[in-house]
Amino acid sequence: MINPFTRVPGLHASPAGAERRVLRLLPKVLVVGSLLLGLPSLAVRLFVSLVPPETASLVTTVDIYAVSLLVLHWTVLFTVGIGALIVMVMKGPGYVADAYPLEDADRPRATDARARP
Repeated sequence: MINPFTRVPGLHASPAGAERRVLRLLPKVLVVGSLLLGLPSLAVRLFVSLVPPETASLVTTVDIYAVSLLVLHWTVLFTVGIGALIVMVMKGPGYVADAYPLEDADRPRATDARARP
């Protein structure tokens, strides 16, 4: 029986690249970006007392835009994080379970003429 965690001889992991920097930067971008996207909503709430009451819908409008941009920000960061993780895993070493022999690699299998449409 083959141990699935045995590395394929001769294959080496690629050196870490930009994906590691992206993964390290993601938490900071998440926090700072979320705070910056919340600032317009906070600013409107602070200055709403200076404007007439007829503009109360402005607060709701800014809140809707802020929440939608916040969700977009989180979704983009989640997608970038998944992409960086995929690149990091693909750069890793190959394992025995990854390698498989091709049965007809040297000569193609004969095809049946009747099977063609």
